[in-house]
Amino acid sequence: MAYPAKLLSPDETIKFETKPHWRALIAPAVVLIFTVFGFALLFTWAVSQSDWLSWLRWVILAAAVVILILWAIGPFLRWLTTDYVFTDRRVITRMGIISKRGRDVPLSKINNVSFVVPALGRILNYGELQIQSAGENEGLSIRDVPNVEEIQRDVYQFIEADDARRRTGGPAPATDGA
Repeated sequence: MAYPAKLLSPDETIKFETKPHWRALIAPAVVLIFTVFGFALLFTWAVSQSDWLSWLRWVILAAAVVILILWAIGPFLRWLTTDYVFTDRRVITRMGIISKRGRDVPLSKINNVSFVVPALGRILNYGELQIQSAGENEGLSIRDVPNVEEIQRDVYQFIEADDARRRTGGPAPATDGA
């Protein structure tokens, strides 16, 4: 799902947007497979038992549903609703299933962009992008970024282009009234 253009500033363009790396879906997929097979096995066993264990079928079903919601469907929905958007003016993160959380860092405020690639990240091509901005102690840390080294390089290019645009007096932002 593309980032809504109505949320951009005038003359702001999206350079690229991405989701967290697909690696974040491996654990939920494993949980899904084991839960479905485990549920089928236990449910079949419970049905083969005498009628006095019929209540056990409902317990097994309830446990399978809870496991699927917490450890398979929940992480998948978090992955699906997380967006990392890079524009010519700012870095935007949006995440949340029911309630939304977001963070925007203007390119003009960024002091440093670094990355961390774990051992598995070298194989699967993902890492953590760390953005330090002026006036903020914690900065912005974006986890599970695909192609993190390329994105770090691109962000530096966006910063330089934004700096040049501001120095040369690029298009002024639209103001309301007065």
